[in-house]
Amino acid sequence: MKNSTCIEDMTPAGYRRGTARAMALRTAFCAAALILPQLAAAAAWDVDPVRVELSPEQQTGAVTIRNDSDQSTSIQIQAVAWSQVGGKDVYTPTRELLVSPPIVTIAPKTEQVVRVALRRPADAVNELSYRINLQELPAQPVAGFSGVQVALRIGLPVFVQPAKGQAAPKMAWSVTRMPDHQLKVGLLNQGSAHVQVSDFSLFIPGSDQSIAAQAGSSYVLAGQSQEWLLKTGTPGILPSGQLRLKAYTDAGDTETSLVLGKP
Repeated sequence: MKNSTCIEDMTPAGYRRGTARAMALRTAFCAAALILPQLAAAAAWDVDPVRVELSPEQQTGAVTIRNDSDQSTSIQIQAVAWSQVGGKDVYTPTRELLVSPPIVTIAPKTEQVVRVALRRPADAVNELSYRINLQELPAQPVAGFSGVQVALRIGLPVFVQPAKGQAAPKMAWSVTRMPDHQLKVGLLNQGSAHVQVSDFSLFIPGSDQSIAAQAGSSYVLAGQSQEWLLKTGTPGILPSGQLRLKAYTDAGDTETSLVLGKP
């Protein structure tokens, strides 16, 4: 079997400090269960912070990457502009955000500081959004190795506050009845800044038992929308009329009343 590389991609929505090691191990386990080759595991990283906040007054930031493994790890770092179209993330190369150094090699049990700097003026009213992608460069395999090398990739969000005032999200939720006892939940961000939705649940008014729930973090950038298709927990008893939605976001917990089929 020839050498090959498996890349474990961790999105900014799902990444939290201290989870890199667990994700790398889980990737190795899944690969072994599928093809049973010899594995070279990814390095164990600790990244802090997991989100960079910049502003017209604070145009530089820093990210510390710690290598907790017993071997050196090399990482390529790239900045991209981050937008969304039709609920999908779009990334494009950019020179508006500088990361330095662009490639690092971190010795075992040591750390490296990566500097982040904005190279353009902040927008007048809207938040700017970027991502920093940290891509592990697989080490040269030792002589005789034949198997899969597991490489880790992490994306960190970078948000830039506007020049005039503090940007903020404005959430407009909707819910629509769908076939097969499903509900389509929509979120339109009418504000000037992102919102990160950690999870949300739907309830019949007067009940504390959710009929549908969504777990897993999602970003909705300013002016963009996201939709989720949820199966209700009560087939055949899909409610009509009003529902109560409770959501947990980085802008605070929110609770709102919704009417099926209406914004």
